[in-house]
Amino acid sequence: MNPIHYRPIIASALLEDIQSGDLTSEAIFPPEQLCTAQLIAKQAGTVAGIEVFKETFLLFDSSIEVELLFADGEQCADRDVIAKINGPVLSVLGAERVALNLLQRMSGIATLTHQFVQKAQGKCKILDTRKTAPNLRVLDKWAVTLGGGVNHRHGLYDMAMLKENHIKAAGGITQAVNQLLEYDNHQRPIEVEVTNLTELKEALDCPVDRIMLDNMDNETMAEAVKITADKIDLEASGNVNLDTIEGISLTGVDYVSIGALTHSVKAMDYSLLVV
Repeated sequence: MNPIHYRPIIASALLEDIQSGDLTSEAIFPPEQLCTAQLIAKQAGTVAGIEVFKETFLLFDSSIEVELLFADGEQCADRDVIAKINGPVLSVLGAERVALNLLQRMSGIATLTHQFVQKAQGKCKILDTRKTAPNLRVLDKWAVTLGGGVNHRHGLYDMAMLKENHIKAAGGITQAVNQLLEYDNHQRPIEVEVTNLTELKEALDCPVDRIMLDNMDNETMAEAVKITADKIDLEASGNVNLDTIEGISLTGVDYVSIGALTHSVKAMDYSLLVV
């Protein structure tokens, strides 16, 4: 990803953290003092955000040297050295926390996504959702792809999704689709959420691109796959976890969307240590 897309995120995070200066470090270290540090993984997982990690240091102080020993998307083991950092101690410690925060969140997302992808065994694609941290969507969704997942729509602007509230307020699936087509003329893809097989059959009669099966059990989803007979892509959604993903993937759906990839992810554990 071009750094221009995430530099504003880094700059805002650095400003939030350092404000008028690093009180602790500035009291102890002279500007000319240099240091060497290592980024160490404290658990096995998927490295994601290492380019963002590097860019954080360079944006803070372009004289810092960052040597990356792992690339984004690679698997690391506990205690692997992921990167080496050389530069003024004031700058290294000033950028450390923001660099780690972004790396840890992205790696946590990628690691969890990778686990879902492994469980699905290639039978369906793992999708993210819009349940991302505010202002971090570009990084959250990038992390999903680094874990082997696929991005759903990036926002409200690039794909129309008719959910339960839209359908109820419009008076039904057909009415909602017709109003959408009149407004956008199918310039962008359309997805419709259905909660039962009756709604599925109605949606199949509409010119839509994907149907979401919302909170259906596996037996019902397997029946939906038979009814659609590969005429349209089906997406399963609703309370998916690592214990249920394998069974869902066996129903024959094309996609499974999982909000937990980004809305409640556990950060991957790293340490940055001066050596």
